[in-house]
Amino acid sequence: MRRVLAQSKKELTQFGRDRLTVALAFVLPLATLLIFGFAIRLEAQNIPLAIQDFDNSPLSRAYIERIFATNQFQPVDWGTRDPLQQALDPGVAKAAVIIPPNFSRQIKVGIPVEVQVLVDGTDVNNARVIRNSINATTQFFLRESGLQTQPPNIDLQSRIWFNPGRQEALYIVPGTIAVILWIYPSLLAAIAMVREKEQGTIIQIYASNLSAIELLVGKGLAYLLVGLGQAIVIMGISFLLFGLRLAGDPTPLLLGTPLFVVVAVTFGLVVGIRATNQNASVQVVATLGFLTAFLLSGFIYPLSNIPFPLSLISNIVPTRYYIPIIRDAFVRGAGWPGIWFDVVMILLLGLLLFNLAGRSLRRMQLPD
Repeated sequence: MRRVLAQSKKELTQFGRDRLTVALAFVLPLATLLIFGFAIRLEAQNIPLAIQDFDNSPLSRAYIERIFATNQFQPVDWGTRDPLQQALDPGVAKAAVIIPPNFSRQIKVGIPVEVQVLVDGTDVNNARVIRNSINATTQFFLRESGLQTQPPNIDLQSRIWFNPGRQEALYIVPGTIAVILWIYPSLLAAIAMVREKEQGTIIQIYASNLSAIELLVGKGLAYLLVGLGQAIVIMGISFLLFGLRLAGDPTPLLLGTPLFVVVAVTFGLVVGIRATNQNASVQVVATLGFLTAFLLSGFIYPLSNIPFPLSLISNIVPTRYYIPIIRDAFVRGAGWPGIWFDVVMILLLGLLLFNLAGRSLRRMQLPD
């Protein structure tokens, strides 16, 4: 145990002396949090919308005002002729609403009116949002104006659970924290391990009586402390800037976060053992670590949308299991009954990576 602590102290001393590494550990994660937290928005807003009103009546103008009152659309100036050629084709607008000349008169006498909506289908998800929003706004306008010809047979009353204010930060920021705590501790551990080989100090370790497990535990403990420091700083900034608050039992987060950082550090040690130089280790962490954490973890896209066989790879991505833990802590608040399986999977993946790191390092220590 004394040799493990000595190894950890040595790693922390080297870490503190290298200002570039310290900046990598704390400045870049903060920049990532700010960029992702403020830049990523999944709900389409300020969608440019062109309106062509051939009726120009008080009722048609009220309908137009109701569409823009949703704060989801933004009117665009596209001219007075064909909106398809002047607005949609050049990309000035993402949708166009064309109101017929007899809009007001036909509604008042109970005759169905055909309002044409042209939607840019280049972005399929955005097109679906636009169509659903205009349909819902139209139905709401008819009900509020007393123009519904007959009451619907089903009156749907919906309520948004867990996040009634529809704050996207409550979804994006916890996922961003998970990605940060996966990428940067693993990157630091990989660089630290491969630096030993580049500088030749790994030979001294091989010549000593320090075992492979003691070396891994010593380095891992040092960067576990660094990773926990990153977690405290990033979560503290998230509380201040994005209004994150604990929603329920904090014990799954308090246990899952150190466990997840351990897995991230172990992944970095595996990469550092296998890589031949620091550039290679950074590329491996960026490719295997960042891309899988970003695309195959449920951070942005639902796991059900991942096609086969990539869906199989997502089962061994540790970030996939930490994201439900941190989102539950800050949004859902279900506690252990809802996320116990994710904690177990992180533990199993950590044991698998540690075993792989130990085998690889012992193989390096054996003489040719």
